[in-house]
Amino acid sequence: MAAGPRPTPSIAVEEALWASSYRYVAGVDEVGRGPLAGPVYAAAVILDATARPAWLGELRDSKVLQANDRERLAAAIRQEAFSFGLGWASVGEIDAWGIAPANKMAMVRALGALSVRPSIALIDGPLGINHPIPQRTIVDGDATCMSIAAASIVAKVARDALMCDLDTIHPEYGFASHKGYATREHLARLEQYGPSIQHRRSWLAVRRHGGMDDAGIPAFLRRIPDHLTRKPAVDASV
Repeated sequence: MAAGPRPTPSIAVEEALWASSYRYVAGVDEVGRGPLAGPVYAAAVILDATARPAWLGELRDSKVLQANDRERLAAAIRQEAFSFGLGWASVGEIDAWGIAPANKMAMVRALGALSVRPSIALIDGPLGINHPIPQRTIVDGDATCMSIAAASIVAKVARDALMCDLDTIHPEYGFASHKGYATREHLARLEQYGPSIQHRRSWLAVRRHGGMDDAGIPAFLRRIPDHLTRKPAVDASV
């Protein structure tokens, strides 16, 4: 059976929470869970409860938008939302702790980057995060909830910008085109050049295509270089 049309995000959840005295409702989403290289990013967005800008009707899950639409919407969100924050977890943290804990680290950091403390966080997916504020998890929230969709767009645009910056440092891998994902081109470059410091060396595809010995991975995880645990060189305004 053919899949039905994708839902469009609604502001109903936020409106119900505003009516229940939750003043600052933050939507939270992450991007970069699947790539072989680069950090995982998260964004938190608090929409203005008193405004309904036209771009709200254009919000979608960032994955279904064209790049130029994402960039235009991200600029509008950063300019007109009540607050937004970005957070990330580095390649070193992903290798040391695993992608699921790294996702949660990035989300916690995004909430911490907001200009106000949220009254409640709407988290995309089935699992909450280690944070003291009230939370509500929403499966497929990036496709159904406006503040989460806004967060997905801001996070995606920021991470893509970082990967383009990394492409100027490591042009041999083509990060600007595939953003670190496991494309045929990326795997071929890995086989040709081996992994860079931006690659997630605990990931099987990086080890296989990068000519790494699986037996050496535990030792690597015990001595992650300091530079891999520093935050990515990208400003929150990007």
